[in-house]
Amino acid sequence: MTSRIVVIPTRRAHSNHAEVARSIGIDIIAGRYAEGTRLPGDAEMIAMFGVSRPVLRESVKTLVAKGLLTTKARVGTVVRERAAWNMFDADVLAWHLDAGIDKRFLNDLAEIRLAVEPRAAMLAAAQRSEEDLAELRRSMDRMRLEASDSVGFADADLALHVAVARASGNLFMRSIGHVIEAALRASFLLSAPVELEDRDTVLLWHQKIVDAIAAGDAEAASEAMVFVIHNGMHRHEGTVIETAPASVESGEGS
Repeated sequence: MTSRIVVIPTRRAHSNHAEVARSIGIDIIAGRYAEGTRLPGDAEMIAMFGVSRPVLRESVKTLVAKGLLTTKARVGTVVRERAAWNMFDADVLAWHLDAGIDKRFLNDLAEIRLAVEPRAAMLAAAQRSEEDLAELRRSMDRMRLEASDSVGFADADLALHVAVARASGNLFMRSIGHVIEAALRASFLLSAPVELEDRDTVLLWHQKIVDAIAAGDAEAASEAMVFVIHNGMHRHEGTVIETAPASVESGEGS
């Protein structure tokens, strides 16, 4: 089995407590603090990060709210089981990208997409406006222009899927698309259709989504979306992403 590394810069935190929460969160997600593990005591953590007790406590509160930690009297601060983590939290998703995402993460992402995006495509076929169609077509045009393994291609692919969610008219579907945007971009970069035949297939089936929505054919739009998601799963089968170092800021070095 081979692995492929794709760099996905993520945004740094902008306050002391947020940066400490980010550092601890990445350590938890990367497995450096295992499920059920008690974190070091306050004094050790304060020395480790060079922050005040209020800053540390605010950081812990943040992680408790995101489902990564729990605090128990006479026990301390303990790492919660993965099932309790709020995977729709934008920070938790970003920290996964910093820690490095694996096949399990990608498969879970594909499963939630299969639960939502085909239905969004069906709704878009009934609800879409001319403005929605124009955005879908712009995204397709950009995909055709960009190199398959470029960030531009992944961004255009993402823009098309977000446009489908927007065209559905369902606020929850639109929100899900925006929340998992960074993870989708990583997935699209990893499953880039490098071979010419793969590229032609990707473009063909994305165009089928757009054409079905334009024609008001809900069933065809849904079927095309299912094919696109499954096709992406097959292309990133057995691969691993590692992301940019913590020092890389969003938008820097590009």
